[in-house]
Amino acid sequence: MDVRRLGLVPYAEALRLQEDLVGRKRAGEVPDTLILLRHPHVITLGSSSDPSHVLLGEQERSALGVELFEAGRGGDVTYHGPGQLVGYPIFDLKPDRKDLHAYLRDLEEVLIRVAADFRVRARRREGLTGVWTDRGKLAAIGVRVSSQWIASHGVALNVSADLGHFDAIVPCGLDGEAVTSLEGELGRPVDMEEVADALAVRFADVFDCEILVA
Repeated sequence: MDVRRLGLVPYAEALRLQEDLVGRKRAGEVPDTLILLRHPHVITLGSSSDPSHVLLGEQERSALGVELFEAGRGGDVTYHGPGQLVGYPIFDLKPDRKDLHAYLRDLEEVLIRVAADFRVRARRREGLTGVWTDRGKLAAIGVRVSSQWIASHGVALNVSADLGHFDAIVPCGLDGEAVTSLEGELGRPVDMEEVADALAVRFADVFDCEILVA
């Protein structure tokens, strides 16, 4: 697994990068790749989004510097911002991971293990996708899997996010749902690079692969 740590990347640029890597992965030109990055403030719409779950109008979003994008992934409405670590695995799920539900559970397992690395107890919730603590939703998941079983999009883990930004949406379509972060759980600052280290390691653990070293 190649790990690319890219820092703060505009959402449109990340979409183009994923599209390019999916094509190259399909052609056998690149290994499984995990992109780790952060986004400027953006609201993204999944394939099952309800437009009413975006609570800010165009003028309000513009005034706050919040972009809006059709994401091309599954799921509902999601917010991304600089205090959130996003992981986009560009993985070939053939031959033995051709099960979307199992893939989602594997992504949840990655996030649960990362939270545990920081002594935060996270869990799944029956019938939902993502990871929660007793305080609220810690991480969101939204994926796209091509007809050739190449996965893209992925996970978003709240590390130091200003949770007030989630007031702009109905997170993942769950009205009244609380949102939390690693810093909120721990009551102290959390280093984003340490979380990125942990996320890469836990992806390698769960997906039984080695991290390539340049």
